[in-house]
Amino acid sequence: MELATVKALHIIFVVSWFAGLFYIVRLFIYHTEAQQKEETARQILSAQFEIMERKLWWIITTPAMILTLVFGTWMIVLVPSYLQMGWMHIKLSFVAILLIYHFVCQKILFDLKKGKYNWSSNGLRIWNEVATLALVAIVFLAVMKDSLNWIKGTVGFFAVAIGLMIGIKIYKRLRK
Repeated sequence: MELATVKALHIIFVVSWFAGLFYIVRLFIYHTEAQQKEETARQILSAQFEIMERKLWWIITTPAMILTLVFGTWMIVLVPSYLQMGWMHIKLSFVAILLIYHFVCQKILFDLKKGKYNWSSNGLRIWNEVATLALVAIVFLAVMKDSLNWIKGTVGFFAVAIGLMIGIKIYKRLRK
């Protein structure tokens, strides 16, 4: 398979993986908030959220993560010089962070299924933005490569993080 095809497949599965990661945490938020409902509603909603979470996780998110890694590795096999580029090392560091994020989400999934609600809905909203920050960093690194000005990149990264936190605070106030 040629590089362009492998790269296209990599991008498709990256998009699918992120879609799953973004949506799974939204489901966790709704699942957690459902625990404030009266008993009958809580049982019905929790059962439905568990089905949705399980299907999203095992049919879309985890397979997309695996295929992202397969096609990303395949690209490096086709172009081993990628590993000699500084931007790729940083990108792979963010991918490692994203893998940790993925498995923390899996732990949350397992906990919710057991009836353990260790995260508040606001904590989950903040957690959801970790994936957003990883996405911003990975896309800028992949597109800009070595032409990215590191000072501007770092300032931009933290500006996005601060903007996300301000947005969460405003949303929390509007909900009240």
